[in-house]
Amino acid sequence: MAHKPANAVVPLLIAVDGRSGAGKTTLAVELAALLREHHTVSLFHLEDIYPGWDGLADGLERYVRSVLTPLAAGEPARWTAWDWSANDDGAARLTQPADIVVVEGVGAACSAARDLLDVVIWIDADDDLRRTSALARDGDTYAPFWQRWSDQEDRWLASDRPADHADLLVQGHRGNAVPDQLRRALTGLPQCESLMSMERAARRGLTLQVEMLHALPGAEAVFRELYAGSGSAAWLDSSAAEDPQGRSRFSILADDGGRYGQLAQHSGGTTLVTSGPVTARMAGPFFRWLDGVWGRRAVRSPDIYPGPFALGWLGYLGYELKRETGGRTDMPSPVPDASLLFAGRAVVLDHREKRTYLLTLRDGFRDDDADAWLDRARAVILSGGRPAAPAASLPAPRFTARDTREQYLRNIRSAAAEIADGNSYEVCLTTALTAREDTGLDPLEAYLALRRSNPAPFAHFLAFPGLAVASTSPERFLRLDSTGGMRAEPIKGTRRRSPDPGKDAALQEDLRTSTKDRAENIMIVDLLRNDLSHLAIPGTVTVSRLCDIETYATVHQMVSTIDARLRPGSSRAEAIAAAFPAGSMTGAPKISTMAILDRLEGAPRGIYSGAAGYFSLDGAADLAVVIRTLVLEDDDGGTRLTLGVGGAITADSDPADEWEEVRTKAFGVLSALGTAFPD
Repeated sequence: MAHKPANAVVPLLIAVDGRSGAGKTTLAVELAALLREHHTVSLFHLEDIYPGWDGLADGLERYVRSVLTPLAAGEPARWTAWDWSANDDGAARLTQPADIVVVEGVGAACSAARDLLDVVIWIDADDDLRRTSALARDGDTYAPFWQRWSDQEDRWLASDRPADHADLLVQGHRGNAVPDQLRRALTGLPQCESLMSMERAARRGLTLQVEMLHALPGAEAVFRELYAGSGSAAWLDSSAAEDPQGRSRFSILADDGGRYGQLAQHSGGTTLVTSGPVTARMAGPFFRWLDGVWGRRAVRSPDIYPGPFALGWLGYLGYELKRETGGRTDMPSPVPDASLLFAGRAVVLDHREKRTYLLTLRDGFRDDDADAWLDRARAVILSGGRPAAPAASLPAPRFTARDTREQYLRNIRSAAAEIADGNSYEVCLTTALTAREDTGLDPLEAYLALRRSNPAPFAHFLAFPGLAVASTSPERFLRLDSTGGMRAEPIKGTRRRSPDPGKDAALQEDLRTSTKDRAENIMIVDLLRNDLSHLAIPGTVTVSRLCDIETYATVHQMVSTIDARLRPGSSRAEAIAAAFPAGSMTGAPKISTMAILDRLEGAPRGIYSGAAGYFSLDGAADLAVVIRTLVLEDDDGGTRLTLGVGGAITADSDPADEWEEVRTKAFGVLSALGTAFPD
């Protein structure tokens, strides 16, 4: 990079690249106009410097040398324009540095340019649409040269793949909202954070609008009418569960639609955030990304709204994110390590007060899309929704176990040996059941079957492209309220219920008095006390409930509660990371035990054993442990189903009893699907 004068204006350099006809010029011009609201902006078109119809390669060399290099140093760019009429070099030109320089054209993000650029935007479009667009713009001038120029693009792209290095990917020719979506995506990039502080402030200067309705329709009917068929949707569902702890008051239903809707998915150290046709690609740890988009108390809830969720992100964090919290894994998950949708609108059902709240995010300007959604949602709520459809007839999938009984018993004995050697106190060993339905299986219908047979306070249904999560989890991982209160409620200890009241009471008493189950539970309580203490105010970590028994439709469970208060100024994402993954799914001590589990299990857990719930714009979060959960993936016209199951191994574990506990934990999900544990 050239020497920078002491008073140089070093611009933010944005390249808008893509093949001819993809819509680069129009988008660059409109983006520059939006950015001029807060910044000085220069716009450079590469077509002004290409030396003729055979000049792509030479033009890129000229562009990097005479335009990009001086601008990156904060110096004026002096370059020679190409005279297309004379087919020769033309007038000398000058491009001054500005706050932002947008360079647009085929090759703007070529390999020789990328070290000088701050942001690469790649515009993609269908080949036939590109040709039609380019010829409509340039007419007869371009028509004779289309194939000649296209062949040069092919040769360039064969050795230089700028799309693979793009920070923002845009599917071109998709509506007037794209430039604004692109500007908002730029504000989320770390390299734009300082310069675009005004845009970021505007993004956070949003208000939560709440409309209260004195009606409470069925959650299933609301989800079917408002969210079935959405690109991504979430239903955090507590409406079917009786819960003496008060955790079943609110259900939250939302999608990624509307002006503010987004989908974020993290895999392999990269987070992709998609809003309409714009996808931002951000390398780096997931929890660092999460810290940047959540936890800043961006909105306040109005007094009429008692709900815990003030819009924000909903979805799951998969177990393999442990690589960011002290664990290691060489086994990539077959699904994204995290999938979250951003909801700028939602329905919240208050089951206690029999009310419904419609939530929308506003920026002070007219939003016709939000108003139309409110009209539709209001009509659905007040009508009560369509009557619930009869239970669908589901195929009974035939599951196979990753580990046979003998293999799992060997793993139990190996875990016990690790404990005897002092490498762990408790090992939460798991396995998985898998099935494939060739004709496909409706994920929502599968979730409704689980919901009917095994309601739970942290049940949830999450739908993402090609992937769904149907869960009847009874266990809270971590709640973080907007004032800094933290709560974890680990479960350790399970008994399958009996239809005979006397036997059922005896099973409950057996669990309550079991020294083994109490030992498992207390070990995890100690682990979580340590996890929460990392960012808690000293002296605030307390155990308010120890080894209590909770009863659900198919099982009795032993549950404890640990409370703490977050230190003021601490990162909320860091507080989540400090406790992730849930100690009840790893064992203790956590890090060394996770390494043992990697060796014994030999496969990724994926979504199972992770966490699912919401991250609200008021700084609150509530996450369940992903257990009793069916993961459904599209699979070449069929559906692949996965159910994770497991149990805690301690020094006095009996391998045969532990295998029976695995079968017990699988029973609720398998019975709802009309199938049984594989032989």
